Amino acid sequence: MRFPTLAVAIIVLCIFHPVQAQENPPTLPLGSQAPDFNLLGVDGKNYSLADFKKAKVLAVLFTCNHCPTAQAYEDRVIQLVRDYNNEGFALVAISPNSEKGLLLSELGYSDMGDSYEDMQIRHKDKGYNFPYLYDGDTQETALKYGPVATPHLFIFDEGRKLRYVGRLDASEKPGTANAGDARSAIDALLSGKPVAKGQTKTFGCSVKWGWKVKYKEKTLKEWAEMEVGLEEINPAQIKELIKNDSGKLRLINVWATWCGPCVAEFPDFIEIDRMYRGRDFEFVSISADRPEQKDRVLAFLKKKQASNKNYIFNSDDKYALIEAIDPNWRGALPYTILVEPGGKIVYSQEGTIDVFKMKKTIVENPMLGRYY
Repeated sequence: MRFPTLAVAIIVLCIFHPVQAQENPPTLPLGSQAPDFNLLGVDGKNYSLADFKKAKVLAVLFTCNHCPTAQAYEDRVIQLVRDYNNEGFALVAISPNSEKGLLLSELGYSDMGDSYEDMQIRHKDKGYNFPYLYDGDTQETALKYGPVATPHLFIFDEGRKLRYVGRLDASEKPGTANAGDARSAIDALLSGKPVAKGQTKTFGCSVKWGWKVKYKEKTLKEWAEMEVGLEEINPAQIKELIKNDSGKLRLINVWATWCGPCVAEFPDFIEIDRMYRGRDFEFVSISADRPEQKDRVLAFLKKKQASNKNYIFNSDDKYALIEAIDPNWRGALPYTILVEPGGKIVYSQEGTIDVFKMKKTIVENPMLGRYY
């Protein structure tokens, strides 16, 4: 028997591109049986529903690294697990997001994206006391459950019937609530009682479905088309730059085209700029190349799509450059400082930066922060 051409095409699509089989899947209805899964955890182990069979109540939480709302609830989730740890309750967290649909500009409240490797870092950094599973490649589990945002909580009874779906509580800001809606549902189920309010709306970042790549492609094209400039700067102007009256957190990198480590790490600064540019943050580069090499420097910046503010020091007197930037700088390139409004240098690094540490320093500065 031969299949019609269209039927074959649909079958192939569903087999090899499961996340493209539908858009915005419906949320699992109350009373539904918990869909099984087989997902890799950050500890290197695979997990399925069977791994939680001893739990009288099981919560499946769809969450992620980058979302400010998800981060705002992290401590509450950790405390929830701690409080019910010996009560027949278990929680498993699943990250549904595909890196294909995630923009750098969406990472402005985080120090990392939603890759499996980033999940491992976040799990360790926050001390999660529950399994954290990755569904970003196929999103098959997310398609079955239908989370609309991160975080989105699904709570199942002992027979693994869905009895609560929605928010943890109604207050996003940390310290203003304690997962009250989730606790009410858990308490009821542990006592063998029906959940009074089985469904609530949830608030957070939309799930980054892998097929939604058009907007990302459009954004990358816009970045590539942005104007790249280069201006000369003298010691007095540098000192004004350090005084920082911009009202923004200012990251300054001193580099040169002849400096191998400088060139190698420059794309990291472009990524950082694209992550935080939409907030009270700006990235400034200062080239220590000779003034007559301005064209060469500009060509490099254009190649790297450096649409941030770029300068080249207007003198061959490198010691004047050092003193203008930071008297504590010993002179080795690259050199990077993070300056708060008013001129306070809160971070300095001679040599290449630790990218994760740099992002964490930026997002945890009081000028920015992880939450709305």
